[in-house]
Amino acid sequence: MSIPKEPRQLMINIMYLVLTAMLALNVSAEVMNAFFTLDDGNKASIGTVSSQLDNTVKSVNELLNEPAKAKFKPIGPAMKQVQDASARFNTYVNQLRDKLIDEAGHKDGKVNDEDYKESYGKRVPKGMKNKDVTTRMLVQEGEGEKLKKNILDTRQELIDIYTKLVKENGQAFGLKPAEIDSRIESIAQNMPFKIDDETWKKTKDKKSWSDFKFRQMPLAAVLPLMSQMQADLKSSEASMVNSMAELTGGRIVEIDQFFPVVQAEKSYVIAGEPFNAEVSIGSYSSTLDPSNVVVTVNGSSLRVGEDGKAKYSTTTSSTGPQTLNLGVRVTNPLTGEVKEGKGTYTYEVGRRSVAVSADMMNVFYIGVENPVSISAAGVPTSELRVSASGGGINLRSSGTGKYVATVSTQGEATITVSGGGLKASPFQFRVKRIPDPVAKLSGKVGGEMGSGEFRAQGGLAAILENFDFNAKCEIQGYDLTYQAARQDAVTSTNPGGRFNDKSSRLVQQAKPGDRFFFENVRARCPGDQAGRRINDLVFKIK
Repeated sequence: MSIPKEPRQLMINIMYLVLTAMLALNVSAEVMNAFFTLDDGNKASIGTVSSQLDNTVKSVNELLNEPAKAKFKPIGPAMKQVQDASARFNTYVNQLRDKLIDEAGHKDGKVNDEDYKESYGKRVPKGMKNKDVTTRMLVQEGEGEKLKKNILDTRQELIDIYTKLVKENGQAFGLKPAEIDSRIESIAQNMPFKIDDETWKKTKDKKSWSDFKFRQMPLAAVLPLMSQMQADLKSSEASMVNSMAELTGGRIVEIDQFFPVVQAEKSYVIAGEPFNAEVSIGSYSSTLDPSNVVVTVNGSSLRVGEDGKAKYSTTTSSTGPQTLNLGVRVTNPLTGEVKEGKGTYTYEVGRRSVAVSADMMNVFYIGVENPVSISAAGVPTSELRVSASGGGINLRSSGTGKYVATVSTQGEATITVSGGGLKASPFQFRVKRIPDPVAKLSGKVGGEMGSGEFRAQGGLAAILENFDFNAKCEIQGYDLTYQAARQDAVTSTNPGGRFNDKSSRLVQQAKPGDRFFFENVRARCPGDQAGRRINDLVFKIK
């Protein structure tokens, strides 16, 4: 990016960079770390299911080598096809994750130590708060819709593999036609690996699934979304392989490991709010009697229901990461054998906070609509209260978390946010008039101009440079002086931007060596009570 030479523009750029940094700091590092905790939890679940799945596949393949199971041979290649389809999707998602991390980090085309940093003892991407990269790549450049298509294609591929297996071999496996159709329908309906393509259509401002899913989402939030997709696929893969294994008859899938799983209502809670969760057992069998299952959280036993889940609730007070030490013990009712598993779950407790930012710069301009973003962590939108005062301000809502401010008096304006347990929080903004426009003729502020080009002009224009708002200033008038070589100067007082008759006659006399002076140039911008003096122009005809 080039450095502007004009002091005013340099100052605006510096202000914008400072504002961007302040906005980035509004998102707590603790909240960012909560997202990485979720991402790590998804990866751990994938690893556990993968380990069990490998054991299942190994057991089935060993069974298929038995002469008595020869008719079930087609199950082996089908399981391999399911695993290959899952592996292809995981490779695609991992490559997309790496590209996002690199684009938000070092941008050298590969993921390495340059793309990471330490935060609260965790190794996290440097660009974890970056929303621009995720929005650009996943929404604007279409990677999100490619991801959606990949999910739909992979899901259909898995269903087709299973369908082909039971359609072509179901009767040989001993299945009746109705049971074949039932199994296919059950696999498709119960597969967690899928796309919710309806919710986003109910929103007013989202144009696609990827727009709804990823726009303005920080990288830290996008990564656990992707690992959750991979976890859903791994669960679907395991369900499909287990269903294929059941076709061989007998029970070859043995539960030899148990692990606690936490499903929390929220992984980030406000101090004083309850933290509620369900604790269950990984690889839990519905044949288990709840009396043979013991689940503990921080050493305390919980009541286990018929579904193998135990309810857990605790009141939160201190802020920061909170860790639950989990344990599970399962007794085999037939053999008396006891198997145990342990694990941890970390969630974040924070306090309510609010951030208000002017979307363009940390200032409100008179005469234009100033977009404002308001976000309040831990406060429901329905309970948020927003008011404004000073600077002749008028504030109206333009969507969830979005407002438009109009002001009329220079000085300061204040936006106050409260509600939902949040103390009234005032935010002050400077109120200024629109910066001076630049008077130009044919896009130039002076210098040399050919006689033909000069005579073709129709008048002056007032240009707002480096101003992000939709505003237009008008030239009110100026004095045009024509100085021909060795002749007396002739002046025309010109109202408005376009040349009047006298000014036009002077302009049409332009020839090499003549000079034209545009002086006492006045312009008026939106919100101005009166015109303002702006730059003069001098042109030498060549």
